[in-house]
Amino acid sequence: MGFELIEIDTEWLAVAMFAGFFIILMTGYPVSFSFAGTAIVFGVIGYLMDAFDPSRLLLLPNNWFGTMSNFTLLAIPFFVFLGSVLEKSGIAEELLETIGIVLGPVRGGLALAVVLVGTLLAATTGVVAATVILMGMISLPVMLRYGYDKKLAAGVIVASGTLAQLIPPSLVLLVLSDQLGVSVGDLFLGALIPGLMLSASYAAYVLIIAYLQPDLAPALPLSARQISGTALIKKVIKAVVPPLLLIFAVLGSIFFGIATPTEAGAVGAVGACGLAALNHKLSWNLLTTAAHSTATVSTVVVMILFCSSFFSLIFDALGGKELITNLLVGLPGGQLAFLIVSNLVIFILGVFLEFIEICFIAMPLLVPAAQKLGLDMVWFGVVMAINLQTAFISPPVGFSLFYLQSVAPPELKTIDIHKSALPFIVLQCAMLLIVIIFPQTVTWLVSVAAKPVL
Repeated sequence: MGFELIEIDTEWLAVAMFAGFFIILMTGYPVSFSFAGTAIVFGVIGYLMDAFDPSRLLLLPNNWFGTMSNFTLLAIPFFVFLGSVLEKSGIAEELLETIGIVLGPVRGGLALAVVLVGTLLAATTGVVAATVILMGMISLPVMLRYGYDKKLAAGVIVASGTLAQLIPPSLVLLVLSDQLGVSVGDLFLGALIPGLMLSASYAAYVLIIAYLQPDLAPALPLSARQISGTALIKKVIKAVVPPLLLIFAVLGSIFFGIATPTEAGAVGAVGACGLAALNHKLSWNLLTTAAHSTATVSTVVVMILFCSSFFSLIFDALGGKELITNLLVGLPGGQLAFLIVSNLVIFILGVFLEFIEICFIAMPLLVPAAQKLGLDMVWFGVVMAINLQTAFISPPVGFSLFYLQSVAPPELKTIDIHKSALPFIVLQCAMLLIVIIFPQTVTWLVSVAAKPVL
């Protein structure tokens, strides 16, 4: 009877630990320190209650060394550096301007250009903040100047910029692959079709709006299209072809098995520097600025990894993981109930937290249950990535909305930005349902790549 009492107390202690962590996190305290501080406090309480053996802490150095030797996570600084170079060298800006001129004669052409460039940047950088801010600074004033509806202009930017959450080489997928224990190459392959389908749905929405209400998305006037003919062709070749070649070099080498994601990331980083050099933009200042951005993001990821593993060790020792897993597996409705609950949890967390934080908070709790229920982990990872992307643009605190708000002109009010995201949230929820109902949208490309070439 005494043993049962300790077990019950331990379970409640684990619940209190997670609740305490979340309360501290909601106060605005950094997530890594919230993890570590909660772990220390409840580790001491567990020890005093004879529910935690301090010798378990000897496992931490092995966990941390294992993290630092994870070859997949090494891809993160490469892709962040790649995106920083493209952004700060002006290559991404020129790409957006050129495609805007090419599609200008079409109703909704500027918005279509944003969707296309958002897709291309997502396939090269995998960084949401840089993409949203860049397109907000460049394309938003132009669209408003030529009579675009404010909500359509803002919505297409926040949605297209957030495609970097899903389309490979997404940083979300890189982190998820580590948490799910699946190949990042398979996760990239699985996310490709849903990502392109989502991008196509944005483009279709723009075309439908432009057709039904031409005054909301007018064509660019002839006076605004400053170049044409041979000059335009040369500009397209210079601005569009090199980034496309870089995308093919990075993603093609992964999909065809020529390179690992980490090796492809290194190729992409070098290729971005090469493109900057060809455009006479490569400088010591550019390299140091990009390196500083890369170091900042990478340090945040590693700090959260270390502190979350400390938290996880204490939480597991108190029986927290087993309790959560049993609750999720035992839900009435099996896999369907688990999917509903897990998607609700991720969506709610996504409204308040960054994707890195969510991956380290929620995934360790959801993954054991998903494995016990026999879910395809690549498919489950893509479902979670789509959900995270939806949460990223959800009012009132979707991060992409704040990124755009930071560079929006005064005439675009906060309420307009929030309302602008609503149609695209509907599109993303529809895509989430499609992927859940038709897992083949994820698994088909993975299975094709797995087949041996005769």
